[in-house]
Amino acid sequence: MKIMSDEWIKFYKKNFPKGTRVQLDRMGDDPNPIPDGTKGTVIAVDDTGTVICNFDNGRCLGICPEVDSFHKISEQEEVFEPTMSM
Repeated sequence: MKIMSDEWIKFYKKNFPKGTRVQLDRMGDDPNPIPDGTKGTVIAVDDTGTVICNFDNGRCLGICPEVDSFHKISEQEEVFEPTMSM
């Protein structure tokens, strides 16, 4: 695995602080990946640049920016599905 530069680690720590909402586009090499499109909340960026998230499906896993694809989402991008009451 390629080692991330200090500049990139600083970038992820600055731009993805605790509480940032993200959406996973694709998880690369994980044998039990988080499904594409799953949203989550950043809990930390570690010293290797891994973005550690609590996902809305109950899983907690690190996103490796070098192999996984994800993006930050804003409150406006959050889509809440209405619940039907009967």
